[in-house]
Amino acid sequence: MKILIAGASGAIGRHLVTQLVAGGHEVVGTTRAGAKADALRALGAEPAFVDALDPDSVADGVAKAEPEVIVHQLTALTGPAHIRRVKRMAAATNRLRTEGTDHLLAAARAVGVHTFVAQSNSLWMERTGGPVASEDGRIEPNPPADAEKAVAALRHLEDVVTGITWADGVALRYGGFYGPGTGFSTAPDAAMAVQIRKRKFPIVGDGGGVWSFVHIADAASATVAAIERGKPGIYHVADDEPAQVRDWLPYLARALGAKPPRRVPAWSARLLAGKGTVNMMTQARGISSENTKRELDWTPRFLSWRIGFIEGLS
Repeated sequence: MKILIAGASGAIGRHLVTQLVAGGHEVVGTTRAGAKADALRALGAEPAFVDALDPDSVADGVAKAEPEVIVHQLTALTGPAHIRRVKRMAAATNRLRTEGTDHLLAAARAVGVHTFVAQSNSLWMERTGGPVASEDGRIEPNPPADAEKAVAALRHLEDVVTGITWADGVALRYGGFYGPGTGFSTAPDAAMAVQIRKRKFPIVGDGGGVWSFVHIADAASATVAAIERGKPGIYHVADDEPAQVRDWLPYLARALGAKPPRRVPAWSARLLAGKGTVNMMTQARGISSENTKRELDWTPRFLSWRIGFIEGLS
């Protein structure tokens, strides 16, 4: 198939391009930076210069590419993780998940795309119903005020993508990414790893929030499976071991050669980082990918972060 990847130069996009090309697909990858075009060509993709927040740019890029499938992997979550920058990245990502999604869908419909696959995530599953959620679970309806825009953007993306009737709309709720090109890796500039090494990524409160993880290459292989075999709807993409923050964070610190994480009371973290961060660290729910493995015939290479944090960070 001819596949356009919006966000092809991102962490998952690069793995996705490689796997799709290896599978015999023709890939066009969008980018805004000329310097990244050569990297996309080296991976086997044809670069297309598109500004996802400009509807005319999106319409023109998609019309020229004439894809059968569009994969929406656009975020702005890159670079250092200091608070001001994180807020700017979150705001930009919210726009990409709302305006950017709408522009891509309009362009996709205009050229007759038959499958549209989009990136969601699992950090804001509804905070009731046990530690692990299935695809039937919904996005948290009452998030903390400082997380409302981010959660609303996720909800918008999932609703509009799975609600299309003119093509197969698929939303993938990924677990937390780790591995090359992500914030959790051995690279010296990996944002989250830097914070862990500096002991600025603490266990908040009781650390009871449950997170699910997926290696970045496994996330890409699940995306390929969704492109080739997915039915309209939502799929969860994570390994087999959801875990509480108080369990996985010290393990990751050891894998990175860092000192154990500090412990910070929830009230203190709330003042510094906000209620949304505290909520994720203390109340998040993990996800089950059993349906995805069964319906898409997908098995992650790393069945547990316990193995992946040792063997898959670099």
